[in-house]
Amino acid sequence: MQPQKIIIDTDPGQDDAVAILLALASPEEIEVLGLTCVAGNVPLDLTSKNARIVCELAGKTNVKVFAGCDRPMGRDLVTAEHVHGKTGLDGPNLPDPTMPLIPGHAVDFIIDTIRDHAPGVITLCPLGPLTNIATAFEKAPDIVKRVKKIVLMGGGYFEGGNITPTAEFNIYVDPQAADIVFKSGVPIVVMPLDVTHKALVTKPRNDAFRALSTRVGTAVAQMTDFFERFDKEKYGSEGAPLHDPCVTAYLINPDLFTGRHINVEIETQSELTMGMTVADWWRVTDRTPNATFMGDIDADGFFALLTERLARL
Repeated sequence: MQPQKIIIDTDPGQDDAVAILLALASPEEIEVLGLTCVAGNVPLDLTSKNARIVCELAGKTNVKVFAGCDRPMGRDLVTAEHVHGKTGLDGPNLPDPTMPLIPGHAVDFIIDTIRDHAPGVITLCPLGPLTNIATAFEKAPDIVKRVKKIVLMGGGYFEGGNITPTAEFNIYVDPQAADIVFKSGVPIVVMPLDVTHKALVTKPRNDAFRALSTRVGTAVAQMTDFFERFDKEKYGSEGAPLHDPCVTAYLINPDLFTGRHINVEIETQSELTMGMTVADWWRVTDRTPNATFMGDIDADGFFALLTERLARL
């Protein structure tokens, strides 16, 4: 089987970093055509820097990295330094990148890459706010029907929100963009908090990363050491959820996840529930299903895959 051609749209973030490392370690299943960076966890200058730091950590300096939108489509930027630290990659002491950003805008790269490939070839993998993806769809409507699918991390239903009572961070930062993407008609697979909160880096799992005794294994362990403090305090959980690597794990082994094909709408009007993913999990409306909304994960299988692949780098 040919590897899946993907674009990772990202706002690194420690868990974004692990998702990128997993993709770069899996060339049999995944061909990363480029990383497109967006403002989210931290501002754009840091997300585009962090993406290159991660590529260099993986030893993959040939990956194309583009800077994209520096603010949401219709709102002020909200960031998450309180979770990820002031750099977005707090934890390990990693050197500044030497590989350059590729000239040009991430949105144009997305548009050109989709146009340059046959319809149904490119999978988009957003790990942050959906600003770049929605902007590309608005700027070049012809590309929408050419996208194979979108596999994204965002939203939540049973778990509620993690930045407001009802909204998950990625969707909340740019709900207008999320609304455009969910209404696009592209097949969508959603990794919500309901799944990612079950992918917990417990101490034995983090010890397994550290026991790899590699630069990558140590850095990943240090990243999760840093940001688990937030989730342990907030949720009383055993460790930090690895949200974004669920996206790349799904591309490698979709059988790790179970969910339902349902309707998901994005709240864009109410400040009280802004950015809520209104997931019709129980199919109580007649709204047309537009997303496969995951509900469960084989966490042991997920971490076995992740540890095995990180060992390759």
